[in-house]
Amino acid sequence: MTAFAENLRAACATVRSISQICREIGLNRQQFNRYINGETRPSAHNLARIAGFFELQAADFSLAPAAFRQRLERRSRGGGEGLPLLDGFPGDLAALRRHAGYFQTYHRSPSWPGLVVCSCTRLYEENGEMRVKSIERIRDAVDEIRQDSKYLGLAAYWRNRIFITERSLGPNPMLAQAILIPFEMTHQRVYLRGVTTGVSWRKGNLPYATRTIWRHMGAKPDLRSLLRRCGVLPLTSRQLPPTVRAFLDGPSAELLTVPTEY
Repeated sequence: MTAFAENLRAACATVRSISQICREIGLNRQQFNRYINGETRPSAHNLARIAGFFELQAADFSLAPAAFRQRLERRSRGGGEGLPLLDGFPGDLAALRRHAGYFQTYHRSPSWPGLVVCSCTRLYEENGEMRVKSIERIRDAVDEIRQDSKYLGLAAYWRNRIFITERSLGPNPMLAQAILIPFEMTHQRVYLRGVTTGVSWRKGNLPYATRTIWRHMGAKPDLRSLLRRCGVLPLTSRQLPPTVRAFLDGPSAELLTVPTEY
């Protein structure tokens, strides 16, 4: 039995009868039986109608059966208005897979004026989702600060844009978001450029927005080397690739935050 047929059977088991499905979406019962038995696949139009009935996306039916069952369970637990938001992840999973791997990420922060924060991020697939893990390591000898932050999140791909939502781990969690623009040319598979939003660590948790740029480091890089590069760097640092320096420097890359006085 194909994964599609197995997934369709699992979905059908959550409703009263197959006849109910066919009536509500207007499909012939015999044709629907051929889908369940794995004899044929529905057209894109009919697949969209089936997915809509189960409040799923058409791409969900191409997931591995274990991942599909998890998606079904999440749908049944979600129940309320939050479900459409959760269903926005991962979007176009096939497109996201092309970007999987490790990244050295760079952005400006009001917590470190005039400097660039360099972090390490992994984008990977698990159970039909594209997940994100980030590590930020700050070593500030002048102010005697050693800060280690970890983030977990999800990624979605919609309309040729990558959307990242992350949550920091620890006693005082925060959320951060980023929107990245994939490379437009097939031979340029190194940098993702975009905008990130978050809250400043040393400025009273003020929200801010700034440019961010992600440098793809491959599927199996030297992780120790990636972590050693993490920290805060001046824009003149030789550790910054020229592409990163050019993107984060200049008036057009101004860091925006909320004024403290009105």
